[in-house]
Amino acid sequence: MVHFKEIQPTDHFEITLPHALSTNERQLLTLFYQPLTGPEPISLFLTLWAEAENHTPQQYNHYYLMHVLSMPLKKIFEARIALEAIGLMRTWRKDTANERHFIYELVRPLDAPSFFKDPLLSMFLFSKIGEGAYRKLRQRFLTQPNKEQFEEVTRTFMDVYRPINQNLPQDELETVTPKQIDYPFYYEQFDFKLLQAGLSEQLIPSAALTVKAKETIAKLAFLYHLTPLQMQKVVIQALDEQNKLTTDRLKRCAADYYKLTVSTEAPVMTKVFEGKNNDTLHAENLTKEQELLHYLETTPPVQVLRDINNGKEPIPSSIQLAEDLVVKYSMPIGVANVLLEYVMLSTDMKLPKSYVEKIADHWNRKQLKTAKEAMDLAREERDKYTKWKQESSVVKQPATSQKKPSYNRKSGRDEQVPDWFYKRNEQQQPEKDSTVDFEQERLKILQKLDRAGE
Repeated sequence: MVHFKEIQPTDHFEITLPHALSTNERQLLTLFYQPLTGPEPISLFLTLWAEAENHTPQQYNHYYLMHVLSMPLKKIFEARIALEAIGLMRTWRKDTANERHFIYELVRPLDAPSFFKDPLLSMFLFSKIGEGAYRKLRQRFLTQPNKEQFEEVTRTFMDVYRPINQNLPQDELETVTPKQIDYPFYYEQFDFKLLQAGLSEQLIPSAALTVKAKETIAKLAFLYHLTPLQMQKVVIQALDEQNKLTTDRLKRCAADYYKLTVSTEAPVMTKVFEGKNNDTLHAENLTKEQELLHYLETTPPVQVLRDINNGKEPIPSSIQLAEDLVVKYSMPIGVANVLLEYVMLSTDMKLPKSYVEKIADHWNRKQLKTAKEAMDLAREERDKYTKWKQESSVVKQPATSQKKPSYNRKSGRDEQVPDWFYKRNEQQQPEKDSTVDFEQERLKILQKLDRAGE
């Protein structure tokens, strides 16, 4: 999945929270949903939730999330679609000429009974945490007091109240019960025509195939990877004495059929995008430069600064400069990372702001979109950038004097400049004319990354 076609760091979003989440729902998020999605989607959900509770409508860009969560944009996008798939977020998008704008609506998690009744979610959780932990959760959240020896004496509304006005408009009397938003699952994709083709009316009455029953059948077929013909046997076994297909009987019969014909191990579900990128990298035998391009496209600029600097934390001004490239200059992540890498390797690990901004302005006018385009342009324009670097490092002398300024000479900004500031150019003068081997430096960085990942 190519995330940069779906989202960019400079794309803005706002958050809506139609309801306040309770302590119980926080427990559900942690104990029920986190095993299914992993920690990153839940971390994104909690971050958005915390921001939404501010009660003041605000707009954010995705670079803000990258900074707060310390995650690359690809991970944030995958976390978002995981939340969408599991029913914890709904997303709207509006495209404009220059950017995309998103609305993220957070959705309350299913309550415990609804969660355990759902065949997909309950089995998914079972496969993630195991039988022992699964039974403890059921006991903790579904245990009800024993009411067998009690008689219900609850009064109804009509037992307590009497209507006093019979002339209310009809539309005032009509009430709409809000339906809890379930996670999106399109059961129409299952071939019910093929399922019913082998089931006669006498065997399975069409009235038994209610909307709820069809949804459960489709979910079970998806979970156990069963065909419509295989599901026919499950449906026949699940039909009860009243010619009804209940959720519990369908779940039990599908599980029994799966154990007898496929495997005694619980089915496992994985995300469609899980492992694709790593598999592709190894399968295609990418070159070192291609691996570097992939790294530059998917890594936050602040992390790139750390990696280039042997893991040391960059100073605040360098972090601010890196953020400005993405936020202020609207640079794609890959282009900003190439610019930072190029300048640091060509200036003895420095980040002169004027030099960076001059190249950034040039690259923005060139409308670069990818790290590859930025790297190619850097190679083509190397002589021009070397000249810019030399111009930005030249200290202009007063026309009336050839002497170097002393500590006592005041500039236009009323500041003193020490002698070593001028000597630094003399000491580095031989390096200005030398050619930096960028390929060799990139290989060194990649080797450090490889060792860090071992």
